[in-house]
Amino acid sequence: MTSTPPPNRPRAFRIPAAEPAGVAEGFVPPSASPAQVRIVEEPFEIVEAADGTPVPVAPKSRAPWLSMLLVALGGLVSLGVGLSVERLIADLFSAAPWLGAVALVLLGVAALGLLGLVVRELSGIWRERQIERLRARAVEALAARDHSAAQAVVRDLSALYAGRAALAAGRTRLDTLSDAILDVDDRLGLAEHELLAPLDRQARQAIATAAKQVSGVTALSPRAIVDVAFVIFAAVRLLRRIATIYGGRPGFLGFLRLARSALAHLTVTGGMAVGESMIQQALGLGLAAKVSAKLGEGVLNGLMTARFGLAALAVCRPLPFVREAAPRLSDVAGSLFKSAEAAEEGGVRGSS
Repeated sequence: MTSTPPPNRPRAFRIPAAEPAGVAEGFVPPSASPAQVRIVEEPFEIVEAADGTPVPVAPKSRAPWLSMLLVALGGLVSLGVGLSVERLIADLFSAAPWLGAVALVLLGVAALGLLGLVVRELSGIWRERQIERLRARAVEALAARDHSAAQAVVRDLSALYAGRAALAAGRTRLDTLSDAILDVDDRLGLAEHELLAPLDRQARQAIATAAKQVSGVTALSPRAIVDVAFVIFAAVRLLRRIATIYGGRPGFLGFLRLARSALAHLTVTGGMAVGESMIQQALGLGLAAKVSAKLGEGVLNGLMTARFGLAALAVCRPLPFVREAAPRLSDVAGSLFKSAEAAEEGGVRGSS
């Protein structure tokens, strides 16, 4: 007798190799194309089948020991801080009533500031999840050819950028075509062209600028610690910049969520994308040997920054790439090789 798992418990199924790979509901890779998406009701993982037949695979359950530890430690720290503040205020009241009153006022100001920080963090996380849900709904509409869902996605996308005057003309054109009979690809592609194409140009420019800065600084800095510090600083600033361009307002926790998503996307898409022509060109040029070790190091650091920027663009963009072409490494880091080749030619002429 075969037992049926509970309805709320995730189930994983083996998918035959001939079928297209799908994505689970609730997790849609930002770079997934509509042809690669198949919507299912429960999460699954793709396992290579020996005989081509789908077989249920039991999910692995993990005890949340780390979460329990962090929650317990956080509770203990909060209790300790609260008791310390209470004793401090009581001691101040014992010493002088006006000192206790001043301490109470300062405590109220601190509580107000903490409340403001919490509200800002929650607002930033809610904004990020809104963008993620919008992208997931767009992928679902493309996969299911759902015209009503596509119209709802376009409406929500217009509402997301309602406060941007630069996109007012695009929103107006979309409103005039809201009742027109359009294919799902055409409707979402039109919204992408009117609202996201200008933002894509800004994001590409931000990535290219960050890559140039990282390449120049790491090529000229005398110490490796300076290189590492500036690369991290540039990556943090670039991620925040791209999130702001696409409508995100990440606080500290929201930034950590975005950074984790960007690094996960970078891992899934192959890290530095060694197979791309730009990396092959870098290896073929032998920049570190032909020009200088520091210049070659600067170019590679710039390439890594650009690759991270493309991953950040993919996770911050509210829609998948439908009609617009997804930016490639050569679109945002091509100038790095031009400057390196120019330096190499200058070095060759100087030596001769």
